[in-house]
Amino acid sequence: MGRTSATPHKPAHRAHPPHDGGRQRARTANTGAQRERILAAAARLFAAQGYASTTLEQIASELGVSKPFVYYYFRDKQTLFETLSWPPAVACFTALDFAGDDPRRASEKVMEGLSRLIRATIEHQPAAFFPYREPRVYRPEYLAAQKKLANHFYDQLCPLLDQARRDGDLDFRETKITALAACSLPGFLYNWYRPDGRLSPDEVAAELTELASRVIGLRR
Repeated sequence: MGRTSATPHKPAHRAHPPHDGGRQRARTANTGAQRERILAAAARLFAAQGYASTTLEQIASELGVSKPFVYYYFRDKQTLFETLSWPPAVACFTALDFAGDDPRRASEKVMEGLSRLIRATIEHQPAAFFPYREPRVYRPEYLAAQKKLANHFYDQLCPLLDQARRDGDLDFRETKITALAACSLPGFLYNWYRPDGRLSPDEVAAELTELASRVIGLRR
């Protein structure tokens, strides 16, 4: 069985974005439920109208509450946007966090990781699409944390690709270009994906995973 020289491990990732500034209260079932209500309403409006055209007043109106109610849980609109964006980033960029003693071939790990990445993007829509649509909204500290996550992902993917090529399972030339090309496929989903489209989420994920396998030159 082909093994990678690197030993993947699961690092600790923040549950919330860096410096989220949220007016965090003692967590109870009610406060958690209220935060989720606000986040869900904000996600709908950000997706439909964009960041600039969405106001806290609109989010409050969507919920039938006052603006101070929203401020009670979140400092500002940008905090809301980053709080929505962070879980998809963590889900996508930890897609290759396998156990260190996982005995599978490198190519199997690569394919499972790409499938996880694609599925996480679909499962976390529309928030997973926000960084592609409006990358200039985020604070520098948020972007730095997101970049750290992305580096963690590619630091795992590239050695796996190289090992799988040595094993004779993959056929490609430039490792980093191949990694970026394969992982860019879900990035285009925001242009055309619709949850109620002709293909189910599972079918879309399967199609994109198959395309990714061709990009990395998977040998059947």
